[in-house]
Amino acid sequence: MSITVNGLDELKKLAGSDLGTSAWIEVTQDRINTFADATGDHQWIHVDPERAAEGPFGAPIAHGYLTLSLFIPLFTELLDVQGVTTKVNYGLNKVRFPSPVKVGSRIRLVAKLADVEDVPGGVQITVDGAIEIEGGGKPAAVLQSLSRFYA
Repeated sequence: MSITVNGLDELKKLAGSDLGTSAWIEVTQDRINTFADATGDHQWIHVDPERAAEGPFGAPIAHGYLTLSLFIPLFTELLDVQGVTTKVNYGLNKVRFPSPVKVGSRIRLVAKLADVEDVPGGVQITVDGAIEIEGGGKPAAVLQSLSRFYA
């Protein structure tokens, strides 16, 4: 379920709020292969199912940065900021990949709006997020993301 806010003042009021949990999405071999093609990272652990089946994880795994890139579509399910002219990713304070995402796994995002601070012309938000793996003991990624919204 998405939270919708209209404008920067409403966004500021959400500081410290839990944003909830996104829907599950499946990480398919096609998605992994497409990411490999886009980035040029064709390491066998990602794109060679037969060899990966014999490897340390027993199956191909998603690139860590593929998992990280899925933060944005998962996050947009949780928070919709309207009444602004521009939305940009500003960066990351920290990222860890505690557990690999095996092909066929489903992942989702659990997020909290940790902080909202004024910047020239807008606000910067800090989001604490964990990308969970269905049935997994550890998250696939733990991150702190920064985004800016301009009036």
